Amino acid sequence: MSERIVISPTSRQEGHAELVMEVDDEGIVTKGRYFSITPVRGLEKIVTGKAPETAPVIVQRICGVCPIPHTLASVEAIDDSLDIEVPKAGRLLRELTLAAHHVNSHAIHHFLIAPDFVPENMMVDAINSISEIRKNAQYVVDMVAGEGIHPSDIRIGGMADNITELARKRLYARLKQLKPKLNEHVELMIGLIEDKGLPEGLGVHNQPTLASHQLYGDRTKFDLDRFTEVMPESWYDDPEIAKRACSTIPLYDGRNVEVGPRARMVEFQGFKERGVVAQHVARALEMKTALSRAIEILDELDTSAPVRADFDERGTGKLGIGAIEGPRGLDVHMAKVENGKIQFYSALVPTTWNIPTMGPATEGFHHEYGPHVIRAYDPCLSCATHVMVVDDEDKSVIKDEMVRI
Repeated sequence: MSERIVISPTSRQEGHAELVMEVDDEGIVTKGRYFSITPVRGLEKIVTGKAPETAPVIVQRICGVCPIPHTLASVEAIDDSLDIEVPKAGRLLRELTLAAHHVNSHAIHHFLIAPDFVPENMMVDAINSISEIRKNAQYVVDMVAGEGIHPSDIRIGGMADNITELARKRLYARLKQLKPKLNEHVELMIGLIEDKGLPEGLGVHNQPTLASHQLYGDRTKFDLDRFTEVMPESWYDDPEIAKRACSTIPLYDGRNVEVGPRARMVEFQGFKERGVVAQHVARALEMKTALSRAIEILDELDTSAPVRADFDERGTGKLGIGAIEGPRGLDVHMAKVENGKIQFYSALVPTTWNIPTMGPATEGFHHEYGPHVIRAYDPCLSCATHVMVVDDEDKSVIKDEMVRI
């Protein structure tokens, strides 16, 4: 007789989601469904009708974990709508900011999964290592983009200012010094994950991967004509789940796809491995790639070069696309600027792509491995929050627990 196992909310991730698994007599998952229960965001509506500069400032508040990708995707979308060509130095500083953010965000994920893989007698050293890596990565974002959480210096047309030559040298020396420490940490985490003894094939699925660039993002690799979006009522075969699910289902070529570190390595580095262990290995290896790229940029950067283009913010009504490879995958923002105001704005955030893939990836193995599968994707549902329910009559708050995160 089949049984339904419900994990609500799933743990050690950002935001709120639910995993519902149908299992057989042996506890093997025969049907897995993963869906967001975090209420609708509304930031796209907030920026509509506002000046273009307003959008990156507001939409970076979509998520406290991914403010860098959302800021970059926003300015890239508006750059595209306004036909702006960002100067080389400005583009390098944007790329440097995201590379540092990749290192920081992946280190946070290692903190979240540490109880799954790190032995108790090694936990203190592992956490200290994660903290050291994060401190240095955030320092780069602070110096280059103005603030580690809400980057004030990433602007439409480029960056607010170039960094000084002294800052470039200091950042270069700091990241070169971090490199052996980060390499040691990555090898430790990969070793612990591979030695965990997870079942072979856990988390393997047959969905295609989608990535636009090895680390930064490339709007020319995202074809809007191949993208469709369906409502949860048309995707989930359980009416109750479909009713409660809070995110739409994005499809590429009519199929749900996997995005994120493994997808990037598959698309750009010939990575062949699949499943839970492969997700973790790809993410850890990407920390090394991102750090190496950050050092390369600092070596290449001309600190006397202009970093921001002049532009006419009135716009012509062209739909602009910003495609950024966030730590959790492809982050697409779309913006249309006309008469100096934003006429249309939409954000297609990374975890939204992976939501329809994560549930089926739990199938074929014991339900106790379900959380392992979900955490391997490092889902972040926080991109869909900031709502509270009030009484229509007296405006008193009826339900606000989703707001207090």
